[in-house]
Amino acid sequence: MTETLDIEAFMSDGYLKLEQVVPREVGDEARQLLWRQLGLSPQDPDGWSEPVRWAVDPDGAGPFRELLTSPALAAALDRICGVGGWLPRGTLGNIPVRFPVPPTEDDRGWHIDANTPLPDGSWTVTGRPHTMLLLTLLSDVGPHDAPTRIRVGSHRDVARALGPDPVDFAEMGALVDRVSAGRDVAYATGAPGDMYLLHPFTAHAADVHRGTTPRFMAQSPVMLTSPLNPASSSPLGCVWED
Repeated sequence: MTETLDIEAFMSDGYLKLEQVVPREVGDEARQLLWRQLGLSPQDPDGWSEPVRWAVDPDGAGPFRELLTSPALAAALDRICGVGGWLPRGTLGNIPVRFPVPPTEDDRGWHIDANTPLPDGSWTVTGRPHTMLLLTLLSDVGPHDAPTRIRVGSHRDVARALGPDPVDFAEMGALVDRVSAGRDVAYATGAPGDMYLLHPFTAHAADVHRGTTPRFMAQSPVMLTSPLNPASSSPLGCVWED
């Protein structure tokens, strides 16, 4: 990745696309490992019987390590979170694979991810997040291939709606949807090796798969070294500016 980071766009839109953080061959290799983990094949569509299957990066090794340790990713996180403001991940974590078969349930509601740990080890949503979101494309994703939908600029709407207290998960989706409903929608499309960084308050949602090729994409929380708050001087703190 050689382009200049558009931090102003991140602050305005609530997300930033990083193209070819690693060569696409690295993403291709990771995808082949995940096919084997799932026990499925790209050459055998008859085996694609579920709309979503969950894979996982088991150990952060091989192509997964190349993705996680990319200098381009580190440079982008340094610019957005501040140097020393984020913690490196050991694995990509959970990787939902969306197949071009009819959905059996609606898991495509607008939301933000759990962002605050509780003393019992569970997670909740608050307006003082401990994480931001990293999306890693491991397959070609076009507009029909179930790209993650992103409400542009919605991080500002959500920031105004949340405070330091936890929000019940049953209410969170409806709240996020309501306050950000008027925003334009962007789509997380791209090639293997592309990544998206989302502000922790940016509303996003899955989409129906209307294409023909399964979509592989990791969704990984990046831990901040301290909770985000209105005093933050990093680009993440832009949501509290007038």
